[in-house]
Amino acid sequence: MHGMRPADRLFQIVLQLGRGRVVTAATLAERLEVSERTIYRDIQNLMTSGVPIDGEAGVGYRLHRGYQVPPMMFDQDEIQALIFGAQVATRVGDHELAAAAERILDKVDAVLPENIRPQLSSQAVVVPNFNDWQSEETTQTLGNVRDAINEHRRLYVSYTDASGDETERIVWPLTLLYWGYSWAVGAWCELRQSFRTFRVDRIVEARSLTTQFPDESGKRLQDYFDQANGSR
Repeated sequence: MHGMRPADRLFQIVLQLGRGRVVTAATLAERLEVSERTIYRDIQNLMTSGVPIDGEAGVGYRLHRGYQVPPMMFDQDEIQALIFGAQVATRVGDHELAAAAERILDKVDAVLPENIRPQLSSQAVVVPNFNDWQSEETTQTLGNVRDAINEHRRLYVSYTDASGDETERIVWPLTLLYWGYSWAVGAWCELRQSFRTFRVDRIVEARSLTTQFPDESGKRLQDYFDQANGSR
């Protein structure tokens, strides 16, 4: 973030403080790549201008609850990151996720100043659209799995493994993982009584059940990641 304009830095400080947690000047200085002295001065300028900030030097700062952050402003890198993420969602996500990505860009376009708006249509960063990369069946399955994750519903899965053997299972879907070439779902498998990872393009059928899976110790999302990282 070297060379960031002071006004942009002040806006970034407001965003950092608006997440509900106390943030120290040292943390802000590290994230924004400036000195703590600069952060102290910026905090004082924000408070003088009427931004309701709680805290003090050496302890930390946060915004008053309910404070409305000013309208969105983005620099070039941030706009390109938005475009990249939206293109990935459009190219390889399910239909609802792709539509949501388009709505996000529409909302961003509506609040950008005229001099910045053309950057949304820039092709400086492009995610190619490989039409044959993902089948319509896989796209539909991806949507079914994502719905089950969001609704915490048990999921019936008919699955073909790498050897071509098909099994039927009930799983607790916890997360979708995008590997750059395929999607996978991380889940607790009732059949194996352990965590399993299933490639979405090998799922023959995925159907949400009416029952939700419980929030059970040892079978949560963090437990899945802990096991994947070898910490268990």
